[in-house]
Amino acid sequence: MTELLHTDLYTYMLVFLRLGTVFMLMPGFAASYVNNQVRLILALAVTIVLHPIISPLLPAQPTSFAVELQYMINEISIGLFLGIIMQILFFALNFAGSIASQAIGFANAQLFDPAFQGQSMLIESFFSVVALTFIFVTDIHHLMLGSLVDSYQLFSATQPIMWSDMTENLSQTITQSFTFGFKLGSPFIAFTIIFYSCMGLVSRLMPQLNIFFLSLPLQIYLGLGLLFLTIPVIMTLFFRYYGEGLQFFIE
Repeated sequence: MTELLHTDLYTYMLVFLRLGTVFMLMPGFAASYVNNQVRLILALAVTIVLHPIISPLLPAQPTSFAVELQYMINEISIGLFLGIIMQILFFALNFAGSIASQAIGFANAQLFDPAFQGQSMLIESFFSVVALTFIFVTDIHHLMLGSLVDSYQLFSATQPIMWSDMTENLSQTITQSFTFGFKLGSPFIAFTIIFYSCMGLVSRLMPQLNIFFLSLPLQIYLGLGLLFLTIPVIMTLFFRYYGEGLQFFIE
């Protein structure tokens, strides 16, 4: 009984180390309004639920404490990698929101962003709140948990950490998120180019017109109209991109 108890505690600990680390960084769960105790309680509850599924994939308890400590460090490192990947995938929407804020003229309007726990532009914070709401409404957080379960087949605690592969994957994900965020914000970039070109043409045709009093309210009205037209497409494309990014671990 004592040996069985020690073995169960060992497997529960390995599962909790990876899941707990991911829950500290996962979008939605890592928001500032979710304190650390709640995150750890959620991670512990998910650990208890997923333990029967994950335990066959875990290595046997080693006799050496040094080897067991190495397994713990590996699990924490893998959890950090998975959580950072999820945050980087989410960054694409924030980058698109910053482009939209600058195009509309809300660059100086700062609000608290619960996703990244800091000040951000108005449209960027709006995109984050909408995305987090849809993540839980459409059960995309189940896809996150599924990717965590299937990550045990991709990353084993007994294998040495593949730092070079992880670094390469992180750099590729950052590049892809930046590129995809730029694509999501491309309508607002085109709007900015066309709008300022038209304002420049109007100022040349009518020099007596005070273009600054005309351009700012017109920029806000037209920019908000473009935002209302494009936000369904932006969110649909983002969730498709986010799901495909998580499919890497599931497949």
